Parts: sequence; structure tokens; C-alpha cells
Amino acid sequence: MQYEAYDWIEPAINTIRRADWYRSVQAISGTGAVVELEGKEVVNFASNDYLGLAGDDRLIKSAIAATIELGTGSTGSRLLSGHRELHRQLECAIASLKQTEDALVFSSGYLANIGAISAIVGKRDLILADTYNHSCLKNGAVLSGATVIDYPHNDVEVLDNLLSQQRANFRRCLIITDSVFSMDGDLCPLPQLSDLALQFNCMLLIDEAHATGVFGATGAGCAEHFGVANSHLIQVGTLSKALGSLGGFVAGSKLLIDFLRNRAATWIYTTALSPAATAAALSAIAIIDSEPQRRQQLWTNVAYLKQQLPLPIIDSDSAIICCQYSSASLAMQAASKLKNAGIFAPAIRPPTVPTSRIRFSVMATHQHEHIEKLIAALQDIKTL
Repeated sequence: MQYEAYDWIEPAINTIRRADWYRSVQAISGTGAVVELEGKEVVNFASNDYLGLAGDDRLIKSAIAATIELGTGSTGSRLLSGHRELHRQLECAIASLKQTEDALVFSSGYLANIGAISAIVGKRDLILADTYNHSCLKNGAVLSGATVIDYPHNDVEVLDNLLSQQRANFRRCLIITDSVFSMDGDLCPLPQLSDLALQFNCMLLIDEAHATGVFGATGAGCAEHFGVANSHLIQVGTLSKALGSLGGFVAGSKLLIDFLRNRAATWIYTTALSPAATAAALSAIAIIDSEPQRRQQLWTNVAYLKQQLPLPIIDSDSAIICCQYSSASLAMQAASKLKNAGIFAPAIRPPTVPTSRIRFSVMATHQHEHIEKLIAALQDIKTL
């Protein structure tokens, strides 16, 4: 008898292709502002390495030294054989950077969000979520079993109305949002969200993946940028963007972190972060503290690119700048033309985003000539 259980896969892939949503990997060689792609040197505007630390010699040396001393893997979960003193040093450094009482390191930012959300709310609780939230926030909300209601992107008035109507019906309430939205580059209205959380006795979790190391006077993120007190915030983030390493974290009160050590399944039941990634992130935090000029250069680059761009962009207050296209096909054509001109900035298409766009990520290590090259290339494709 013919086995047909997987016959649906090929038609499903063909449907994805017809919609111009098909994706495949592109191998990159090197790190930093200039990389090699398919044998060709291109200026990299696709990286989340905002401060240019992923290729920094100090991070590399720290990772090598930790590997030599502690091995390539942590070999177990933190509660069993996986804990190293290095992990605790990193957690203390993150808490210091984020200006919180404590922090907990996870093996990825995705795991940090899923673990935190599903641990602190359940079936008797309510989650109010920005409709543009990252996949990990959305999936964490579903996994928690809580009632989930999305509010329109950054719409504080609708959120206020939802809280007025719904808050009294649930044991706990959690508001979740990105602080910097990765596919538009805009910021959440954190001061207003914080006020609503206090008014309605809600927890407030913000995903600081694209803010940590970038925003605020010391690089602490959007809480520092907006001057919002940290005492009632749950801050989730990643070590893989501005910190140039791998892993994630939750930062907050000592009680919250102690609770997550005992209830966050994605921390309890997974192997601890590798010594190399832990040591690299620790070095990155030290550099962020001692070299504020990296952030200053990043914002100088962002301002210059925005000033010179020949195409309209989606409103952005971050290092993420997006040019929108009416179809996935046009966005792919634009990305292809940019690549031919020596610019790597891939098309972002549905279902990742509601509308197709080219997404440019600016780095502190982009030189003036790199930005000029991008501007010249965009001049040639602005008629698409």
C-alpha cells in the first residue's frame, strides 16, 4: 500500500512559491559591515550586530579562553550539571546593565520569552498583546494557556478600554510588547503602558531584543531611554544582537527571577548556555559600559542615512529602517538589484510582516562610504 501521510508537503511548498513567500538560506562569510555573499563582497545592512561586537577581538579571545578552561558545552541544565560561575557573573552584569535587582540567562531570547510568559500566567489569567509583537511573544502567550487579546499596534486608547472592560474578570493580567519592533523599527509607548499597568494592577513585560546596548544613556535599553522605573517591569532580551553573542535573559526583581528558576520550563529543562557564548556576552557588556562612543557612532550613522535616503520609509526611531513595497515580488526585485550593486539587505515578506519591505539594519561600524554606496544603489531602484 502506498504511504501517503506526507503527500501534502510538496503542494504546500508550491503554494508558498506561487505567493513569492518561499525562503532559503544564504551563506555569509565573515562578520561586520562588509561580508562575502555567494563569492561577492557586499556591504552588510542585514545584521543585528548594531555595535559591531560580534567580530571584536576581545569577545573572540574571551570565548576561546572560556572554551579552553570549561569546554565547548555546558553538558547539562543549570539545576543539574550545567551551572558555571561564569553564568552567574553574566547574570549579575546583565542586572547591572539593566538596572534591575537580578537577571536569569537562557539559551536564547526566544526561550526566555516563552519561558517567562508561560511561567507567570495561566488559564485564569489575561494577556493583552500588541498585534505587531514578535513570534516568541505570541507563542509564549499561546503556550501559557491564558486568555489572549491583541490590541492594535501601539494603540494605548484601545488598550485602556480593554483593561477597563476585562481586567476585573481575571486573576492576573500581563501586558506584553516589543520595546523596539523589529520589522518596522518604531518604539512602543512605554511610559503610557507603564502607567496603565500600574493603574490596572498588571504585570508589564517588554522584549528589549533590539534595544539592549543601543538605547539609553548607558545602553540599558528603552526603560532607561524613556525614564521608566524598572521596579515593576519584566525585561526580556537577547545576547545575540548588540551584545554580539548568543543567548537570552530575563531581568527584573529578585523574587521574579527566583520564581523563574523554579517554574520557567525553557530554563529548567534545557542545557545551559555554552561557556564561549557566556564569556563573549560578559565581555560585550563591559565594552558597552566603557565605550559609549559606539552607540554615538551608531546614532550618527542612523541620522545620516535617514537624511539622505531617496525613498520614503516606515516611521522609525531606531537603527531599523524599512522601505515598503506593494508586493512580495517587487521587494524581491529590489533586494536582487541591491545585491547586484554590492548591498546585502534582504526582502522581508508575509507572513513575517503584513506588507513586504526591504529592511536595513544600521551598524556603528558602517563607514561613511558604506552608507553612500547604499544611497547610490537606492537611487537606481526607486522607480520599482
